[in-house]
Amino acid sequence: MKESAVLGIDAGGTHTDAVLITGNGANPRLAAAAKVKTRHNDLPASVREVLAALARELGDAGAAFLAEVERVTLGTTLAVNALVQGRADSVGLALSAGPGLDPARFGLGEHVCVVPGGLDHRGVEVSPLQTDELTRRAARWRDEGVAAVACVGKFSPRNPAHERAMGAAAVKASSLPATLGHRLSGRLNFPRRVATAYYNAAVQRLHNDFLDAVEAALADAGIHAATRLLKADGGAVPTSLSRREPVQSILSGPAASVMGVMALCPETEQGCSLLLDMGGTTTDMALFFDGSPVIDRDGMLLQGRRTLVRALASTSIGVGGDSLLSVDDSGREARVRTGPLREGPALAFGGARPTLLDALNVLDGEAAPGASADRGDMAASREGLAALAAAHGLDARALAQKAVDDALAQVALAARELVEAVNARPIYTLAALKAVREARPERVWLVGGPADCIRERLGAVLGLPVTSPPHAAVANAVGAALTLPTAGLEIYADTGRGLLRAPALDLEERISKGYTLDAAERRAGELLAAHLAAEGVPDAAVEVVEADLFATLDDGGYGSKDIRVACQVVPGIAGRLWLEDLRQLVDQGRQA
Repeated sequence: MKESAVLGIDAGGTHTDAVLITGNGANPRLAAAAKVKTRHNDLPASVREVLAALARELGDAGAAFLAEVERVTLGTTLAVNALVQGRADSVGLALSAGPGLDPARFGLGEHVCVVPGGLDHRGVEVSPLQTDELTRRAARWRDEGVAAVACVGKFSPRNPAHERAMGAAAVKASSLPATLGHRLSGRLNFPRRVATAYYNAAVQRLHNDFLDAVEAALADAGIHAATRLLKADGGAVPTSLSRREPVQSILSGPAASVMGVMALCPETEQGCSLLLDMGGTTTDMALFFDGSPVIDRDGMLLQGRRTLVRALASTSIGVGGDSLLSVDDSGREARVRTGPLREGPALAFGGARPTLLDALNVLDGEAAPGASADRGDMAASREGLAALAAAHGLDARALAQKAVDDALAQVALAARELVEAVNARPIYTLAALKAVREARPERVWLVGGPADCIRERLGAVLGLPVTSPPHAAVANAVGAALTLPTAGLEIYADTGRGLLRAPALDLEERISKGYTLDAAERRAGELLAAHLAAEGVPDAAVEVVEADLFATLDDGGYGSKDIRVACQVVPGIAGRLWLEDLRQLVDQGRQA
């Protein structure tokens, strides 16, 4: 039997990684891995370079081998990095909630327009929409630096007419792309629907630019396989779907590292462990419980706001190897801050300003025990730290220690907050509901570029053993390559009005007054399976994860049923890498 070949690519703020995995069944093998610097001003070049490096690793038949790839799966931290650093696009937000609620309370950003009009909980109009002010405001948004529009109306999943009208008015006046909230989720939490639509609009341009770059580079390399992108819940969707819902993949980078650790670390099958992925720009964190990633029951959290995006329980902070150092005051009062901004590589790698990696270089010196083979120009790190320290009445080593201490303190605080947030409610994993005991990490898995430099220091601060799996530097790309496809769908059925709606599909169907919950569950599964099949994912195994039925009175005062069903394809990985391959990777890393 001919072996399959799958390609995983992870584009981070600092590096772009790629792995080629071959084999059949549950024991895939790593054929080659490559890493190059990410060129933010030329993403296609970054992808072309990493594919060329991968082909070189494969030898003379590299190009032919890549042409046989059957599936490509992508992960990226570009969107979350932009949000963490405050560099996402500015969004014009149009909100409508009807009488009794001031939607401005839930606004985000500097460009919020409240649109009069509203619907009731069944989607019936209680006050007509008035878009005159929205038209006037939207006409100015482009000149004010707004790059996209998000439109959200309360109860619009039950009737999208008002959101469609707001979107049409805003697009006509501004010529900007618009996100409509009902197309992202059918759930009825208005504040979270606002946040979901806002962040979708904020990252859509960056997201699509990244996909354009990757798809062009793949075509140039002769790769014409189905391409998917990781979502925040650890599953993967076709890029055609991801382009319409980029908010689902804002945390694809953290998800890739979680799935990569699952593939590289069999030890996650027992007990509770914490994952730390420290890249050049951010540190991403997640939890494992009895072999399965922990899910955030309340939806993805971004910048303090909850969304309706199903996600792994993770958090991202602006601390990485290339995080800038800033100093306030001088002498003994000097306060050193690491991150959240990144403006290029460390001084050791040709950058212009000191970073966390430079501070680590100063502390460790020329012969850093346990350091990675290449930490750049150590002299450049020392000179740059010395100059910054002198300007604030410090010596270079004291400034470096303060910078590293601040970075470690931020990581430790974020880890504690993640653990406490997870334990505030019964634990929910990808595999099952767990309410037996708390999730208290017993060990830490550390992946990412600076892992070797900071592993022992993290262990001391966290009070836990910290281990890096073999080939930790490309764990995200491994996770991307081995992630299985997934998707979700919600439908609503109102027997009183005789309507079934699937908001994300913009679909409406007539139903009978005798429509049942069982019929709704079957229909939800059929719609999701057909939707995925049309996007190139046939034979998806769909399961119902939520099903609710409420007795109501229809417009004539007669009894009716209000039904909601949510279904999904459960995320997972295709298999774990063979241990002998992992040992070979360790040996390769030592020889590099």
